[in-house]
Amino acid sequence: MEEKEEKIEELKKEVRNLELLMQQPDFWQNKPEALKIQKRYSLLKDKIKLISKTKDRYDNRPAILSIEAGAGGRDAEDWVTLLAEMYQRYARAKGWTCKILSQTFSEGGGPEGRIGLKEISLEIKGKGAYGFLKKETGVHRLVRISPFSAKRLRHTSFAKVEVIPEIKEQEVEIKIKPEDLKIETFRASGPGGQYVNRRESAVRLTHLPTGLRVSCQTERLQGENRKRAYQILIAKLYQLEQEKREKEIKEIKGKKISPEFGNQIRSYVFHPYKLVKDLRTGVKTSDIEAVLEGDLDQFITAELKLK
Repeated sequence: MEEKEEKIEELKKEVRNLELLMQQPDFWQNKPEALKIQKRYSLLKDKIKLISKTKDRYDNRPAILSIEAGAGGRDAEDWVTLLAEMYQRYARAKGWTCKILSQTFSEGGGPEGRIGLKEISLEIKGKGAYGFLKKETGVHRLVRISPFSAKRLRHTSFAKVEVIPEIKEQEVEIKIKPEDLKIETFRASGPGGQYVNRRESAVRLTHLPTGLRVSCQTERLQGENRKRAYQILIAKLYQLEQEKREKEIKEIKGKKISPEFGNQIRSYVFHPYKLVKDLRTGVKTSDIEAVLEGDLDQFITAELKLK
């Protein structure tokens, strides 16, 4: 955090120096050099504005990114798989690490043996991970010729993405009463339903007053999975508390946004034309394949410029 503040101060200092330079009477005597300075000044001003709008105490924290299938049946579950792969590719391109915390597979196989996902949670670690990904929260809509349709019909499906920062329990005033917590253990399963562990090492926690539910199955020991799931639950409760306190529920999570038509933040269309469009920023591209390969920078940069 201190390093980030120092960097902002350095940028502000350079802006002030450039302003003084541009006020000199002979500034335009060397026009090519003056234009370079003017361009640099505009770039820095825009950068500082962006930093001030997106500044968050948790921006450099790891991000917990969860994706849940919405309306659309088997296609929606397959859409969760595609989105999970998209974010993992984006993370790798950024030089971040990505770890699956939990996943629930759909029953049966898809086309070419492809297995869909009902839900998945990823832990993404790297410089600025939460800061870059936080505005991906929302409903994502897919329109395509369904690979599950024998008649090759066009199908619309939805998935909900939620991004929260990693928060340590001692950092926030969130206390969970033992009677408010439902603890379940189960055997972690892989694609097709086969179990990947003989023991019930996976843990699912449900916070009864809010209905929030988290699970973790990535660790071998049940105690480690329980500890990790508890940490994620603390972060979710903290986010919920912040939203209520600041009355920004509609902006971040909404009044329990349903992953269905009318609630999407971004649409990905394969048919009858190719288009990815963000409904908040208006940014769009016809190169949908590149986007699903993790090329999200143009969308994320535009999102971060929003207030």
